[in-house]
Amino acid sequence: MIRPVAWLLRQPGGPQAARRAVWVVLAGCPGFSVLNYALHRQTMAMFAVFGALPLVLFCTLPGPPRSRVRVLLLTLPAGLLAVTAGTLLAAHDWTAALGLFAVGFAVSFLGAGGPRPAAVAAALQLYYVLPCFPPYVPGQLGDRLAGLTLGFLLTGTADLLLWRDPPPVPYRTFLADATAATAEYCAATARLLDGEGGAGGPGDDAPAAVREAGLATDHALEATLLSRVPPDSRPASVSLRDRGLNHTRAAVGHVRTRLDGVAVDAHEPDADAARLLRVSAAGLRHTAEALRSGSPALTRADDELADALVAFDTDRARRLTGAPAPERLRQDAAVRAVAEGVLVARQAARIALGDRLDARWRRTAGPFAYATVPSAVWWWRRLSVHLTPRSVLLRNALRIAVALACARLVAGALSLPHGFWVLLATLSLMRTSAADTRAALLPAFAGTALGALVSVGLLEAVGQRPLVYALLTPVVFLLGFGFAPVAGPMWTQAVMTLTFMVLFGQVAYPGWDLPALRFVNVVVGGLIGAAAALLAWPRGAYGQLRDDIGEFLVRSAAGCRAVAGRLCHTGHDGAADVLLPARRAMLLAQATHLEYSGEAPRGGTAPPTRPGARTCSPGTPSSPAAPSSSAATGPTPTTRPRRTRPPN
Repeated sequence: MIRPVAWLLRQPGGPQAARRAVWVVLAGCPGFSVLNYALHRQTMAMFAVFGALPLVLFCTLPGPPRSRVRVLLLTLPAGLLAVTAGTLLAAHDWTAALGLFAVGFAVSFLGAGGPRPAAVAAALQLYYVLPCFPPYVPGQLGDRLAGLTLGFLLTGTADLLLWRDPPPVPYRTFLADATAATAEYCAATARLLDGEGGAGGPGDDAPAAVREAGLATDHALEATLLSRVPPDSRPASVSLRDRGLNHTRAAVGHVRTRLDGVAVDAHEPDADAARLLRVSAAGLRHTAEALRSGSPALTRADDELADALVAFDTDRARRLTGAPAPERLRQDAAVRAVAEGVLVARQAARIALGDRLDARWRRTAGPFAYATVPSAVWWWRRLSVHLTPRSVLLRNALRIAVALACARLVAGALSLPHGFWVLLATLSLMRTSAADTRAALLPAFAGTALGALVSVGLLEAVGQRPLVYALLTPVVFLLGFGFAPVAGPMWTQAVMTLTFMVLFGQVAYPGWDLPALRFVNVVVGGLIGAAAALLAWPRGAYGQLRDDIGEFLVRSAAGCRAVAGRLCHTGHDGAADVLLPARRAMLLAQATHLEYSGEAPRGGTAPPTRPGARTCSPGTPSSPAAPSSSAATGPTPTTRPRRTRPPN
């Protein structure tokens, strides 16, 4: 037994699977056993175990255990509402299907609000699915709600008692590394303007120190792209902290870009510009220290940099009385943009670390307007961006809702016993493209068939002896959910089939035909999911990516023209946000790109990494004065960890 466990712990994801298997045992077995054998409340027992299993197996919540438990407690009312709706609407097939359409769409689309709503979406859908089939017994609603509540409480308690996974590296640590690297690049550019080493651009003629600092900054900033960061570390919610982190990343990226412009025009020494860059580099170092330690006090005051910026402007105005060269004007503008970007990055970091917005930045149209708006408002703004037929998130929600409603009608029309297996198969096997859905069917069907064969042998061998099934349940949970996720999806389906059999065997002897019935239900549900994926946007994000990127470029070009018109006083509507259409198009393109990166490669080619990934990945800088769309509305919803699809 020691060698298989050692093998499991060496596999990628093995330690997490082992912890999750123990978590399933502690959350599911005690409540079920006590309610079923001590209190003889079978309905309550079933809802206790099926209340815990989706939370443990299908919900990958970010954060430490205390944070996860807090989210579970906040999710409990929604789960109770889903069970209530499913129980009351089970009277007729059409009412259950309509309710399933509403629940399926709402839960899926609201999951766009961040990683936590997305993580619990599958569980909430299952809580409606379980009671929405005959028999229609509203009198059991109390037992169902009590069992679900107990399942939630046991899940949270077990999570607190188990050993902790290694804590993920905080995003602010990645951001601190990028900020520190940008500070070194800023300092190297300052030395270049001081006349230390040859002048020249960032190409072959640039000093080695400047080139190396620029490359190091590029690598550090690449590590902060949300597509490169582990899911547990991504600042993907609409909280003020996460918005501040995304804004800091955008400002630091802008500083790095402007430093390239300084190096390009560094044709002669400039002591004033070098002095401002040195102060800016010091400000970036302080910001990096604050991000790494988590203390906003380490960012220090903006007075030194602000004073240096005023002095630079004064000297620049004096020089403008002459006839400075265009290269010098461009260099001055780039240096000033660097200093302004550092000021914005410093304040954004303070917001991300829990400090209040400085009074000097409190402007309605300023770069930190988001710091004065409640998170609920920003959550709605994020969702409203995707209320368009072009949104892949809206399409996914509609596809899931229609498929689940149709599956419920088919299961009712065919009078399939245990018809919830049909919906489980539809929910778990349907992907965002027809090709991916088709590829998922064969392993699922094979795994279900294998599990059914093993279950038939088990049922024939054990017979009607509930105590044996009770003893087998923790063993199946521990071994099955520990090794199956590492072994592959086929084995996961087999374990799920065996799990249902050992649980049902303790309530009522299921008979040898139940495994065969489960296989039929899984096939029906899988085919319904495949049909839905084929009929509703079958190409998935792959078919939408070019259109969304093209639309983003068109909107960006229109925004550039509008900004230029305002600067030249030729614009007409001075109150409108001329960049809002471009930001919305950017969010849609980001969502499509991230979904595309999760789909199977087409034509044997992997999704692009660079430069396309940098262009479309959340966290790409726009400008320090106008925060990126990720900072303003929160990062694109698909930066959340993709929810684990439940095995049917």
